Amino acid sequence: MAAPVPPGPEVFDVVIFGASGFTGKYVIREALKFLPPNSSPLRTLALAGRSRDRVAAALRWAAAPGPAPDVPILFADASDPASLAAVAARARVLLSCAGPFRLHGRQVAAACAEAGADCLDISGEPEFMERVEADLHEVAARNGSLIVSACGFDSIPAELGFLFNSRQWKPPSAPLSVVAYVNLESDRKIVGNFGTFQSAVLGVANASELQALRRSRPRPAKPKIPGPAPPKGSLIEHDKALGLWVVKLPSADTVVVKRTLAKVTEHPEGLPGVDETSEFVDRRKEFWSSIKPAHFGVKIGTRSILGLVRWLYTGLFIGILGGFSLGRSLLLKFPEFFSLGLCRKTGPTEEEVNSASFKLWFVGHGYSDLARASERGTKPDMEMVTRVSGPEIGYITTPIVLVQCALVLLSQRANLPKGGVYTPGVVFGPTDLQKRLEENGMSFELISTRTLP
Repeated sequence: MAAPVPPGPEVFDVVIFGASGFTGKYVIREALKFLPPNSSPLRTLALAGRSRDRVAAALRWAAAPGPAPDVPILFADASDPASLAAVAARARVLLSCAGPFRLHGRQVAAACAEAGADCLDISGEPEFMERVEADLHEVAARNGSLIVSACGFDSIPAELGFLFNSRQWKPPSAPLSVVAYVNLESDRKIVGNFGTFQSAVLGVANASELQALRRSRPRPAKPKIPGPAPPKGSLIEHDKALGLWVVKLPSADTVVVKRTLAKVTEHPEGLPGVDETSEFVDRRKEFWSSIKPAHFGVKIGTRSILGLVRWLYTGLFIGILGGFSLGRSLLLKFPEFFSLGLCRKTGPTEEEVNSASFKLWFVGHGYSDLARASERGTKPDMEMVTRVSGPEIGYITTPIVLVQCALVLLSQRANLPKGGVYTPGVVFGPTDLQKRLEENGMSFELISTRTLP
């Protein structure tokens, strides 16, 4: 059963905020695996939310079929700054699971930045992520708070997958472009949560704010890529090698990877840790020296062209109706209709979650000899294909990724930057996060290398 909060300012290794939400309860279930007697660095856990009863119910669900463990429940409301400050003061690492993050996430991140607590969230919302960086980086750096967004399926599989592909290009070879092809698979219907749909609608509604924010900030450093971006191609394409019909996906993954490459352009050896071991210094420098910048994009793929219809239909309606108030009201009132069942307010069933999986194919095109890239008329002559695979994206992979990021923070904090707002790749790239994910149900594979005609 849920335990009463003990008196005194006990600091917990991890606090899960938004614990009663649809994703939050899956994060609780994943975190419970690593509490004692497990030998992980997670020794103490607390849950936070507005309703004690709902959080307690989520804990019981997560612990089933066994009894719920004694886990303290803290009151926290995104509209109550004092409650957020109190919770942040009692967290080493706060896992922020309450979306849409545009509405609820900044207040949580701000409380952590002020308290010096580390904060990981599962946002896939570029405007939120970039605004948090603009508003909170300095105070987070000053107070020793690491704030890292996109620590779920958005965008760690894509980021680590891109970095994994990049590391396969051994000198003198180098990539020009890498395209990630997302393929979601299931024996049943693929269904997303309403919060994801709501975030996409709000993203369209506030696209102008993101552009204004970017114009107001200094331009990020431009990575040195050996050639221009490849042509955009057709709206719908068929990749024979992968057996997929694909369409370009407006994705946070693209934004996050570009931000990581910009930061590493400024800091070619990565960011030093607050008190690094000499072994990790060598590891960090070696890791970033092996990363080669490239143009990056994401496409969604299905085995049949009819499989793309739901994605095109959903994107069309969000793009058209998301730009004005009445349209947004219709979208949010009838998400299942406007997504052809891709999203529904009740979320997926447990059977739908357990039957789903994903594959992320990374197809890199580049040069077998970087020195030839500058020659006039030289085309890419080498292809590198890698793949990241794992279970269902929203409620199995996302909790796995988020909890493993927290365990890295708990066990290796001295090797990581003192504080600031960064992308996952910048913080976790040189760590053992990829190995941890491979030990918890994900795979990273080199599929093929070939010479292009």
